[in-house]
Amino acid sequence: MNKVLFSSISKKFFMALAGIFLLLFLPVHLTINLMLLKSDPEPFNKAAHFMATFPVVRLIEVLLFVSFLIHIAWGLLIQIQNWLARPIGYVSGNKSETVFFSRFMIWTGAAVFTFLVLHFFNFFFIRLGLVRGNPEDFYSVAHSLFKIPVYNYIYLTCFSLLGLHLYHAFSSVFQTLGLNHRIWTPVVKILSWIYAIVIPLGFAFISITIWQFR
Repeated sequence: MNKVLFSSISKKFFMALAGIFLLLFLPVHLTINLMLLKSDPEPFNKAAHFMATFPVVRLIEVLLFVSFLIHIAWGLLIQIQNWLARPIGYVSGNKSETVFFSRFMIWTGAAVFTFLVLHFFNFFFIRLGLVRGNPEDFYSVAHSLFKIPVYNYIYLTCFSLLGLHLYHAFSSVFQTLGLNHRIWTPVVKILSWIYAIVIPLGFAFISITIWQFR
């Protein structure tokens, strides 16, 4: 049973399921963050308050946090297994697109994890009372952070790397779940590129707009 549960295939399967949950979460998060561009702070603060107090959302938040842990932990395990199984780098010059992106997944994932720690520190910990700030006015918290140049540099760098991570993650989910098809696989690749470009650009647009024009 343990061999099946902790096999490479099983880890990739559960990691894919966690990845689906995360891929669905990002557009929702982006939609809420777009409210930061409004001059009226009330819509964003109401959405943030709803996300923090509604029981179903709180449950989803727990599932999301668990998904992050699964995605990160098993991603590291799979990468370490790959390194141990292939201690010598590729000598062939024929590197596929999949090999190219998967090779950098561990590093782009590390950048994303760094941002998540920063994000949790500035928002989630405020809600828990571990960091100073008004949990009923995250609009002002976000705007004050986006006025800090260093924060924006980190934010934009992380989301640039997130784009690379999302492209490979989006296409890999379908491959891991055995949904490859000669017709649909090219479509999935196109959708992967669209998702990987639109989502980071959306967050970057919010950051730059508040930083430079608000």
